[in-house]
Amino acid sequence: MPRSPDELRELVEAYLEELAFTPELGGLEPAVRYPLESGGKRIRPVLTLAVGESAGIEPGPGLPAAVAVELVHTFSLVHDDLPALDDDDERRGRPSAHIAFGEAAALLAGDALLAEAFRLALSYPTPAVARELVQATLGMIGGQYRDVAGDTADLGELHRLKTGRLFSASVGVALWVAEVPQREQAPWRAFSEELGLLFQIIDDVLDGDGYALAHGVAAARALADEAAERALSRLAKIPADTTVLAELVAGLAARTS
Repeated sequence: MPRSPDELRELVEAYLEELAFTPELGGLEPAVRYPLESGGKRIRPVLTLAVGESAGIEPGPGLPAAVAVELVHTFSLVHDDLPALDDDDERRGRPSAHIAFGEAAALLAGDALLAEAFRLALSYPTPAVARELVQATLGMIGGQYRDVAGDTADLGELHRLKTGRLFSASVGVALWVAEVPQREQAPWRAFSEELGLLFQIIDDVLDGDGYALAHGVAAARALADEAAERALSRLAKIPADTTVLAELVAGLAARTS
């Protein structure tokens, strides 16, 4: 029987707690661990593990890839909070990394999180896991640059890069770990595109920006509902038990925080 999202989240938390960072980081390690200890829903690594289980593998083999995705996500948050970008002093109810440790340490901690993510992704026999994560990270960075540069004419493309690429990678790395042939990956990847869009629209509704500003809250909610319906439709085309993935879709669509 597939594990629930909560059970998968517990596996991710346990792996993060025991994760040994590169010794050369030395005294920087507390700043590297700090943003990982701030909680969060761990949506992306849970998605990776859920896709892996649907594709026929136990969570264990997928954990390094799942946590690698979470490290990339956390790196992006640490850097986004810096004064040069979003200049946020608080993250998840406590001081941002640059407030707690200083800007220089936070910058380096973000760099370390990214490098540690690639180290985990490269622990697999196939280079496809790391390649998937690298390409997603570059897309995410490109989307972030569009945002800070004010290039918001194509809001859909901006968010497909900034948010959607890491959701796509969350699915993609699991497919590579599970050795799903590339010719069979299309429905999974179509699902990931809709899930990333769903997440972003709901995020904008909760924050009062992006899609909510461009379309209004009610219209944005309608767009989110449509994305959720399409995501479920994509799942229906996958010849596997995708009940947990459908549960994740429902959970994202119903987010209130």
